[in-house]
Amino acid sequence: MLALMAVAEIIQFVRRRANNATDETVWACIRRAAMLLIAAVMVLTPSVVAPTTSRAINATDVIVAVDTTGSMAVEDAHYGSDETISRIAAARKAVHDITASYGDASFAALHFGASGTLDVPLTPDAPAIDNWADTLAVESTSVSSGSNLDAPINQLLVTAKSIRDAHPDDAIVLYLITDGEQTSSAARRSFSALRQYVDDGFTVGVGSAEGGRIPVIADGVSAGDSSTTDQWVTDPDTGQPGISKLDEQNLKDIADEISGTYLATNATSTLHGQVSGKASSQWRVTTTAKERTRTVAMVWPLAIAMVLLLAWELGAWITVSRRLL
Repeated sequence: MLALMAVAEIIQFVRRRANNATDETVWACIRRAAMLLIAAVMVLTPSVVAPTTSRAINATDVIVAVDTTGSMAVEDAHYGSDETISRIAAARKAVHDITASYGDASFAALHFGASGTLDVPLTPDAPAIDNWADTLAVESTSVSSGSNLDAPINQLLVTAKSIRDAHPDDAIVLYLITDGEQTSSAARRSFSALRQYVDDGFTVGVGSAEGGRIPVIADGVSAGDSSTTDQWVTDPDTGQPGISKLDEQNLKDIADEISGTYLATNATSTLHGQVSGKASSQWRVTTTAKERTRTVAMVWPLAIAMVLLLAWELGAWITVSRRLL
């Protein structure tokens, strides 16, 4: 529209000049058309792409811990649909919903079987957590020593403390995703020590109360390939395939120990949009090793030219006005 107005200005000037019906000078016409053209370009917001390693992130740090013991290969879970999937597949979906629910937050990810292992230190790179979730694998039957729910406690304490020391004003939220099954004969340790570092916490149950048979996972086979076997882990007491069941009571007890909440996942319940009420509303600027790009508007040279033309127009108007006095 502004470009059309510039063309109309020139056409109008030419017509009036031909009929001697204007006192507008050629320079005045050029000046006014130039202002309209510059305004048209400024509206398009010309920009350049600049590299940066800094970004503003939300002061919420989310720790995600996922159970990868053999029972997580049982295919009795539902996650937002009637489709039956493995527990580890439901856990992957839950992780994706967590990262999507906390926009611009930071995340740390760990898995636990015989022990807890920190796989991804605290990072604002949510896609890295999603990629980690996609590669989660249930530990092979040959190295599995059963389910011990307190296996991640030591690593969780170290991780949560390091985050609290580095960012004392951040809100730390913990998600523990597991079937809640405890098969170890040893008494489970309490998670209550985490309360000094964690502002809020959730235990997330995957699986069903009816349970299912535990497939034998061969060395080098991922969790998603568990359905390719016809062999099942046997119960040493009965000699029959063992049945693993979701233990909601254990998960509710752990949630109480961290002053958190138990969340069940099933055909109608997921973690989509379920954000902790204690998530921070503050922001901080951080520098990351990963270089990002941002678009920066470059209109200031055009703005300078526009100011000069406007000053010229004002000066010409004042000169003409004085002549008419």
